[in-house]
Amino acid sequence: MRYIIILALLTSCGGRDAAPLATTQGPEPTLPAPAQSLLPTVNIAPARGWPAGTAPVPAAGLRVGAFYTGLDHPRWMHVLPNGDVLVAESNKQKSPPKSLRGFVEGLVMGRAGAEVPSADRISLLRDADGDGVAERRTVLLDDLTSPFGMALMGGSLYVANTDALVRVPFRVGDTTAGAPVHVADLPAAGTNRHWTKGLLARDGKLYVSVGADSDHGENGQEAEVRRAAVLEIDPATGRVREFATGLRNPVGLDVDPATGTIWTVVNERDELGDNLVPDYLTRVRDGDWYGRPYVYWKDAADPRVDQAGRPDREAVRPDYALGAHVAPLGLIFAQGVRLGRGSGAYIGLHGSWNRVPASGYEVVFVRFDGGLPVGRPETVLGGFLDADGNALGRPVGVEIARDGALLVADDVGNTIWRVSR
Repeated sequence: MRYIIILALLTSCGGRDAAPLATTQGPEPTLPAPAQSLLPTVNIAPARGWPAGTAPVPAAGLRVGAFYTGLDHPRWMHVLPNGDVLVAESNKQKSPPKSLRGFVEGLVMGRAGAEVPSADRISLLRDADGDGVAERRTVLLDDLTSPFGMALMGGSLYVANTDALVRVPFRVGDTTAGAPVHVADLPAAGTNRHWTKGLLARDGKLYVSVGADSDHGENGQEAEVRRAAVLEIDPATGRVREFATGLRNPVGLDVDPATGTIWTVVNERDELGDNLVPDYLTRVRDGDWYGRPYVYWKDAADPRVDQAGRPDREAVRPDYALGAHVAPLGLIFAQGVRLGRGSGAYIGLHGSWNRVPASGYEVVFVRFDGGLPVGRPETVLGGFLDADGNALGRPVGVEIARDGALLVADDVGNTIWRVSR
């Protein structure tokens, strides 16, 4: 009974409106003073799925259709050179809660559709006739452990499980693969609160995004070894080193084709107010430190964190704010896309659970000029929330199809959507 009472209290919090989301977006966001309370704001969009005959709403001049439906919690994609689309059907591994807070968080996330069992597989989708709908699906790999990021390099397909980077021999055109071979361990102990592991291949190295094991370091720094970071891995030796650190929960990774720079999207900390802290899009360079858990947005101190342990170094300021609590996951630069929007990046915003009003629940385009993001995010695909605040779908990974369409993984609608002109 006490758990039910706690859940009712949490899900009823937050009856006021925050300042407009636009104030927390762009290169120069407004940062209000931190606001702490006994109970955090919890404003869940219950997961409902798409009624028959409905779909997300594309921006003017675009259209959307289902590339493939009937998947099991599709989270991430990788498009192969022949146009085949790999899909990681995945979720966090089930484990008993380690605290009352963890128990309540599990109930909350369950209402949001984030507690379904993990299929632990990668499916291959093939659109052989090029009509924009995949007519064939095969299971490429299964018996994985919460797979997420994928990368093709040097005759091997690499997969970032939640606990390890693995590889299998792979030729483009294959529809099945052999048993995975271990390359390197990845952090997955503790609560494994942020379980996703993004993956990027660049110049013979592999880069893995690893989220923190907590919100703001409350589990102690010993729980954060090689977490809240982008790791660099040598696939030949399995050697792992920290490339960029102090990033609470980086997920999507991609390279700007104009500059060759690695970029990521980061989910920032919670429970400091509806407009704190903005999630962001930023460059990551070798040795960068973004301040987590001590500071956010370069030099704003988190009042919950003891500053005595703060390193004697300057934190890097993020490049571009996407809005508070929008939960950016997917990231892909616009190279090869045919949606008529020029240079920039497409980002899947999974959506808030702790902001009034809700934020995210859309795919946006951020324009680049001179190698940096400018302006405000532009909605490319919306309509994921209905009029009653239910989540019909939630966008996650984004990819560019071989024909230039934009593919969007929807883990509540269990669909890969295809956006085209």
